[in-house]
Formats: sequence, C-alpha cells, structure tokens
Amino acid sequence: MRISFLCSDHTHPVNDYLFMWIKNNSNKHEIELVRQKKHLSGGDILFLISCTEIIDSRDRNAYTSCLVLHASDLPQGRGWSPHIWSILEGKEELTLTLLEASNKVDSGKIWKKLKFQVPKHALWNEINKQVFEREIELINFAVSNFNNIVPKPQNLSIEPTYYPKRTPADSAIDPQKSIESQFDKIRVCDPERFPAYIEMYGEKYKITLEKINDK
Repeated sequence: MRISFLCSDHTHPVNDYLFMWIKNNSNKHEIELVRQKKHLSGGDILFLISCTEIIDSRDRNAYTSCLVLHASDLPQGRGWSPHIWSILEGKEELTLTLLEASNKVDSGKIWKKLKFQVPKHALWNEINKQVFEREIELINFAVSNFNNIVPKPQNLSIEPTYYPKRTPADSAIDPQKSIESQFDKIRVCDPERFPAYIEMYGEKYKITLEKINDK
C-alpha cells in the first residue's frame, strides 16, 4: 500500500510514534511523512495527524481514503485539542475517533472509536502516551481492514459541540487561586511547547509539574 502521513508540526511529540511505525512497516508498505500538503504524493491512505492545513476535496481525491485521528466522541468535541478541553472539563474517560476527512470540520463518517481511561494523576506526557498509543492502534486497524470497512455516519440525533483553538493565554495560572483548583490546567500543559505560567511582579514564570516517585 501507499500510505502518507501529514503532520504539520515537526516538534509535535506524536512524531516519535510515527517514526517508529514507519520503521516497523516500511518493508510492507510505501510510506511518506510530510509537513505540507503540497508534498503529498497520493496513494491509498492519507492519515491527517495534528494537521493545520485545510485539506480540500482535490487533496483528498489523490487518495482512496483520507482519514483523521480525533480525540473526542464525535459528533461531540469537534474542533481543536479536544482531549485537553475534555480533561479540563473533568472527564476521566476519553474517546479517540478514526474518521473520514470531509469539507465540514470533523463531520466525516466514522471508521472506529476507542475509549480509554486517563487517571486524575496523569501528567501531560502520560496523557500523550495514552493518546498516541491508541492512534497507532487505529492506524494499524485502518491499514489491516482497509478493504473491509463500512464507515458509519455520525449520529445526527446528538447535537455537535465545538472546541476553540487553544492559545498561550489558556495556559495562564491564577496565583490567587489554589493549586488544587487549577491542577488539571497545569497537568495538561506541555512544559516545552505550551508551558503553564503565572505573571507576578511584572514578570512571567514558567510552571513545571513532575512526579516524585519515592515510594
């Protein structure tokens, strides 16, 4: 099979998982990982993972299937960074959805969903591991079942919800509030790419949260 991955950010932590998948499967498939859609070659499957470009019908028509990995229980949670917003809402069970790309954001037919638990103590890197491992599971599912999938339309009886794009301001911590009340907000922040921070005395301070395993 000819398989393409489009991941816009070369610094995104999912890249390590993609590199490993490509290494493990390069003897069975022709695989490419690109950062911009203009570099796509066409083929059987295009996986869109943390892609920031608009992939229109002309782009999609270069592939038999164009698939998105989206961390919400669609049609709820369309939009940006859904698993982060879900954790901030207090959810401990998350859903990862494999769906077809379409003109309307996150509205395509569903190939498969996976549900998993994210404990309240899990930090950003542990959360990422949970999400990325299941993304690889869904990639394997798509490749293995490519000719046997009957996609299902999203449930139209459920009102879609939408999450906004996160900004640096969403990582701001209020020094007047307790750590406990803002713990979820701190633990989801990537300390390198999107660090939690406070502003005091005219300065901005980065907050890093790590576990101490002294048991």
